[in-house]
Amino acid sequence: VIINVGGIKYKVPWTTLENCPLTRLGKLKSCNNYDEIMNICDDYDVSCNEFFFDRNPSAFRTIMTFLTAGKLRLLREMCALSFQEELVYWGIEEDHLEQCCKKRLRQKEEEAAETRLYEGEMVFSETTQCAFQDNSQWSLCMQKLRDMVENPHSGIPGKIFACISVFFVAITAISLCISTMPDVREEEDRGECSQKCYDIFVLETVCVAWFSFEFLLRSIQAEDKCAFLKTPLNIIDILAILPFYISLVVDLVSTKTSGKPGGGAGNKYLERVGLVLRFLRALRILYVMRLARHSLGLQTLGLTVRRCTREFGLLLLFLCVAMALFSPLVYLAERELGAKQEFTSIPASYWWAVISMTTVGYGDMVPRSIPGQVVALSSILSGILLMAFPVTSIFHTFSRSYSELKEQQQRAASRQMR
Repeated sequence: VIINVGGIKYKVPWTTLENCPLTRLGKLKSCNNYDEIMNICDDYDVSCNEFFFDRNPSAFRTIMTFLTAGKLRLLREMCALSFQEELVYWGIEEDHLEQCCKKRLRQKEEEAAETRLYEGEMVFSETTQCAFQDNSQWSLCMQKLRDMVENPHSGIPGKIFACISVFFVAITAISLCISTMPDVREEEDRGECSQKCYDIFVLETVCVAWFSFEFLLRSIQAEDKCAFLKTPLNIIDILAILPFYISLVVDLVSTKTSGKPGGGAGNKYLERVGLVLRFLRALRILYVMRLARHSLGLQTLGLTVRRCTREFGLLLLFLCVAMALFSPLVYLAERELGAKQEFTSIPASYWWAVISMTTVGYGDMVPRSIPGQVVALSSILSGILLMAFPVTSIFHTFSRSYSELKEQQQRAASRQMR
């Protein structure tokens, strides 16, 4: 049989096609008339028994290699998704692909799905904006509000809004650092409030008021309120804003309780309230996560973590296995042969194994004997190697994610300009 694909002819024995009866080429032999042949191929020359297919000749060359030799691999010079379409056309299952090629195809499918999801959200947003574009004042205000709070590239108002948000995040981080200074902490422990403490509280109140106002604007312009509340960044906003209001309520309740005669029970209650207040104030550090709205690097970091869950799991598995191996060894070496018994138990040795394999080395637990030092050297070298294995894959994923997000932002900016 003569098969012409994209102008390139292949002479193939019928016995080769019989090995794959479910493929498009395997069905040629079962055709009994001209109409059945034309349902399979694009054209047919009766005189020389030549079948014409208007498909990619490079992909078909790989498919012919699979039919003759049983090896199916992706082409580097061809898009993986286009090759997948060729496999579907010729009726060849993806399971025949080599394992490395199949992994590459799945990776491209995930990237294409994320791109389609992002573009679908952009198209839906634009469609929604177009649907509500009428001459009413309310629709025009909602459109401008949406552009200002969600798209910093929409114009000067969006850029100003983003800069103000980043400014208040920085002010919150600075005030959190100042509130932990020893003199301020001493005043809080004594129940006093100096001018510095009052200024910090006023500054924090202003920042929280801005963040609350920003969250309110985002919720107003959102079409689907349930989907808005389920967004990870919006959940972080809620977790960062609520502690301020909860601390005010708890502080008010504790003030009223402290005025009542209660003795020791009241003191214990105040200690618990103080612990709750310190914990809630520590949650203010979540404001830093709001920078992910305006930082391409933080968005890339989040996308990389989501894509590299297997690599991070593999890294954790390596660390746990090595920790379970070296902890008993160093315990036995130091317990039996060491001059100082710093390693009191195997669970206590786990901490030493972790800080040694990650090359941190705090020095709080140090092997003194020569066998213990040999075990320590082995654990350090093993940690360097095991930590380096998944890093290459994570780095490539980070680089690819950064390029994709940058291209998406450029497409969104050009679409906005048009």
